[in-house]
Amino acid sequence: MSALPPDQIRTMREISRGAADPVASMSSRWRDMHQQANDLAELAGLAHEPFGGAIARFDEGVTGLPQRESELVWQAIEDVDAMLEPGMRALVRISERGQDVTAPALALWREYYNARAAILRLARIDSAADQISA
Repeated sequence: MSALPPDQIRTMREISRGAADPVASMSSRWRDMHQQANDLAELAGLAHEPFGGAIARFDEGVTGLPQRESELVWQAIEDVDAMLEPGMRALVRISERGQDVTAPALALWREYYNARAAILRLARIDSAADQISA
């Protein structure tokens, strides 16, 4: 019997499977993060962002990155997930109590938005052109 809780064992298995194909694993986490951010945007009263432009070019950016930079991107995604997951749980609980979560959801959205921009820079994806055309 393991001393670790089942969810931690599951996470460890996912990480080890992701090591076999790190780009596909990062890509999957990136898409999951984007979906979670759309849920956050809804709580913040913002429109959903389409999965396009620089966000969709993430795979291109991480393909061929040197190992150290790839590890930094992976760690940044982990960090954003560590921020979003508990934040979303708290916002949902507060919302279930009938309280307005718009302001704290917007604050979390801003943190996510800036962290995502940093990840795109780490992956060498220029999002400035997308922002100009938007």
